[in-house]
Amino acid sequence: MSDKTVIALDLGGTKLAAALFTADGRPELKQSTPLDGRTGDAVGRLITQEVNRLRRAAAELGKQVLGVGVAVPGIANSKTGRVWAPNIPGWEDYPLKDEIRAAIGDQRINVAVGSDRAACILGEAWHGAARDCRDAIFIAVGTGIGAGILADGHVLEGAHGIAGAIGWWALNPEFRDEYRHWGCFESHASGEGLVRAWSGKGHDGEKSSTRELFEAYERGDHPASGVLQDAIKFWGMATANLVSVFNPEKIIFGGGVFGPATRFLNAIADEAARWAQPVAFKRVSIEASQLGGDAALYGAAALARSGGF
Repeated sequence: MSDKTVIALDLGGTKLAAALFTADGRPELKQSTPLDGRTGDAVGRLITQEVNRLRRAAAELGKQVLGVGVAVPGIANSKTGRVWAPNIPGWEDYPLKDEIRAAIGDQRINVAVGSDRAACILGEAWHGAARDCRDAIFIAVGTGIGAGILADGHVLEGAHGIAGAIGWWALNPEFRDEYRHWGCFESHASGEGLVRAWSGKGHDGEKSSTRELFEAYERGDHPASGVLQDAIKFWGMATANLVSVFNPEKIIFGGGVFGPATRFLNAIADEAARWAQPVAFKRVSIEASQLGGDAALYGAAALARSGGF
């Protein structure tokens, strides 16, 4: 058994998942901790506490920690390790990498920070649906929407770490004021967008969730069916655009909505076929994530192993 390990953390809007990963990609001592309303520096302290907890656990197991990787929900500058996370107040330009380095106090340990969407495609490329792919895209549909883009074996970051922010794609020729806040694609087809649309069709959305939306769909609720049929069109158009621009081997859907929306993959593919470059579309596979809710955690481990993108 290898005595080498890395620490992986996946920060979400409501919780922090953390684990040790073996050299062959097995998670150990996985634990999820709710944020419980933490903001700003308190979230940073929770992360460093988890890092040090797992360092101690690794030492007790006789393992050497080679790196720490963190996936964050927002924009991450992989060079500076500074983070903008809109769901965490006080994280407009948070020095996460410096915080972790100061906490561990060992410059030999690699520290890498990346966006959750980029981590998801890294995780799938390491141990999921994108294994052996050099060109693949992970469409993460949860509270918001983002895409992790693997092109020629490298994750695209863009000039400022914002590549893959497809929630802002313009897919409706009629602009709405709500697009200023969430982007067009997110407004129609993210988890929060689906619930808002359901409420707009007459459902009392005060306490509703995507789980309740899918339950209503199963019962034959007409408004719920209409919302999801509209979302299939948007997911299909987005898939077509990604296929036409990047010519990937695979498009992988994941995130909290896929999940239950995996049943619509064939319908999404049919819609995408109407819009996509036809030769590229014939050569792409549209699949569900093999790692589910752990995709970004696996990706964080891959970041820790590689030293960043």
